Amino acid sequence: MKRLWIGWLALLLLGAWPALAQQSRLEVVKSRGRLVCGVNAVLPGFGFLDQRTGKYAGFDVEFCRAVSAALFGDPDKVDYVPLDARVRFQAVQNGEVDVAFRNTTVTANRDGALGVDFLPVTFYDGQGVMVKKGRANALRDLEGATFCTTQGTTNEKNISDYIRARKWRNTRLLTFEDGAKVMAAFLQGRCDAFTADKSQLVGFRATAPNPEELVILKETISKEPLAGFVRENDSRWRDALSWIVWATIQAEEFGITSKNLDQFLKSEVPEIRRFLGLDGTLGQDLGLPKDFVVRILRAVGNYGEIYDRFFGPKSPFHIPRTGTLNALQRYGGLMYSPPFR
Repeated sequence: MKRLWIGWLALLLLGAWPALAQQSRLEVVKSRGRLVCGVNAVLPGFGFLDQRTGKYAGFDVEFCRAVSAALFGDPDKVDYVPLDARVRFQAVQNGEVDVAFRNTTVTANRDGALGVDFLPVTFYDGQGVMVKKGRANALRDLEGATFCTTQGTTNEKNISDYIRARKWRNTRLLTFEDGAKVMAAFLQGRCDAFTADKSQLVGFRATAPNPEELVILKETISKEPLAGFVRENDSRWRDALSWIVWATIQAEEFGITSKNLDQFLKSEVPEIRRFLGLDGTLGQDLGLPKDFVVRILRAVGNYGEIYDRFFGPKSPFHIPRTGTLNALQRYGGLMYSPPFR
């Protein structure tokens, strides 16, 4: 009888385990009532601690806030976890964070071998090189130089490949755990060139004591599509977050902003009404509130508003968007959303 009871108990546990194992992070986060979001803490423009407010801010941080707004109607129900490049994937894999929005490049190896799934691209970038004025006019002038970059990044691999492919002699590479330490080494003269995504170089240059003495070379040596990421094989969570990101882009395509949202809520256009949750079941189908798009727009605005806050002409880290891959598709860029229907 005892053996029979143990056997039935084992079967019950085995039957329950798949259900427990398959619980989506979406349900975990909703039950918890807060989002745990991995970010960069030292990258101007993308993720940094605002000295005036003591709060995390930046382009990537806004997507954490967008998720919180969509789920809870409050963009500030977020616990931020600063992650350096070496541990960011581990933090998502082991569940330390629910999602990471941390200037990370989508690559085949990362998607296939690191146990994560990527969300839609939020920023199209490319790797460049920054030098002190007078040191070089082009990359070809840097044979034999010492380059600095961040450990565990595509930047490290790209510059290593670049040097090896050209068989440059006496060219060295120094790596540091984060971009702030790379910048410090560069300014101290420990290396001749700082190589990173060009957006990062713009941000660090803007915060330098004498930015006019620093030059970002014209060449771009790689493709760096940046996106958030979640733990692999949780399609419910990935889908919800993907459509939250796409909602910011679709809103810009429709011309809906945080300022004119109330006007659009009176629209009789079917696709606008579906998008804003006035008709249909899009939110419910994704495991999100019916008005999740409205919540996002009230909290952070559309993609263009987010971009302009941190990279627009009035920002300290101005990165022109017109004529680049980050423009909307109708203006020649790659930013567009799949249909909300």
